[in-house]
Amino acid sequence: MFKDRRDSGVQLALSLKEYKDRKDVLVLALPRGGVVTGYEIAHYLGVPLDIVIVRKIGFPGQSEFGIGAVSETGTVVLNESTISTYGVPKDYIEMEISKQKEEISRRIKLYRKGKGLPDLREKTIILVDDGVATGATLKAAISALKEEKLARLIVALPVAPREVAEEFKGMADEFICLETPADFMAVGSYYYDFTQVSDDEVVELLEKAKMP
Repeated sequence: MFKDRRDSGVQLALSLKEYKDRKDVLVLALPRGGVVTGYEIAHYLGVPLDIVIVRKIGFPGQSEFGIGAVSETGTVVLNESTISTYGVPKDYIEMEISKQKEEISRRIKLYRKGKGLPDLREKTIILVDDGVATGATLKAAISALKEEKLARLIVALPVAPREVAEEFKGMADEFICLETPADFMAVGSYYYDFTQVSDDEVVELLEKAKMP
């Protein structure tokens, strides 16, 4: 159990000591919750913090159940087996992709003042979230980042289901996950405080991270 997202970031940072004060390292967090976790990691390591914006495509009527995701670079990842099993209509998926792209544009303006991702070529990226359930959102982020000619990709998570964690091991150069319960419930079940993070808090942490 983690006290809150800050606590999960502090604990993850201790597993990433070897990247401390390295000029080629950048922490990329998934907003909103991942930014709180990512801030603590970046602060401890003495490296910059930025975000990669990815939006979940939710199952019809159950928005928290991810059947795919779309990233700010335009990468779309779909869980084809779930879509096929439940017969999710193609029109619904296309409508959701369009809706999430609009939300991504809003967040880019709000969080980065309209700027895109920084130049990531030859960078060592530590990709962070506050935990995953299906992993769809993080998979879209990984797919997007793999197009950026990185030197190395490290995925760092506080908690993930055991089977999802196994998938991620093959998708990154290094995978760190502190808790991989076999009887996984919701991500929030592994936090004493999992209060929703606001847009204002994300903006504040990103600004704070820029300070010397």
